[in-house]
Amino acid sequence: MINALRHGWLPRVVLIGFVLVAVQTTLAADMRPFGVSVQVVLAFAAAVGAASDADRGAAAGFVLGLLYDLVVGTPVGATALTMAMAGHVAGLGRRFRVEPVWWILAAFTAGGALVGEGLVPVVRVFIGEADPVGWRIAAVLPTVTVAAALLSPVMVPVARWALSVRESELKVPGDA
Repeated sequence: MINALRHGWLPRVVLIGFVLVAVQTTLAADMRPFGVSVQVVLAFAAAVGAASDADRGAAAGFVLGLLYDLVVGTPVGATALTMAMAGHVAGLGRRFRVEPVWWILAAFTAGGALVGEGLVPVVRVFIGEADPVGWRIAAVLPTVTVAAALLSPVMVPVARWALSVRESELKVPGDA
């Protein structure tokens, strides 16, 4: 078990997660197109799903979300849930196409980021935050979605490396 943990995907995803959370809290905090912070960690969680499948995308998104929650100080599990859904939704696209081209992977990543960011107000309602949904959601959702699509050509190859996924190893659903 220790050997599987040491050589599995989890240490690489955690390592990349630490780097991306650092980028998120420093550089991306200053890059605010339309007054919206670019969600780099969410884009990577969605890219993991787009690069692999829904299950691995959800698991990696959950790990990345927990890491983000622990570093930033948000309620533990709140971001983990939204990032897990982002990875899962992005990975659902792999059921329809096994070897997608880069622009389809960008669309899967953008779709996952859209769902993940769209769930943030829902989760905030459940944790009891006052006024979780405002008019800013109209600027936040498109900005985060487009940023994830633009980041996907970099994030998807990194996600493939983190999960040790090669394109020829991907299976058609039902052949596993």
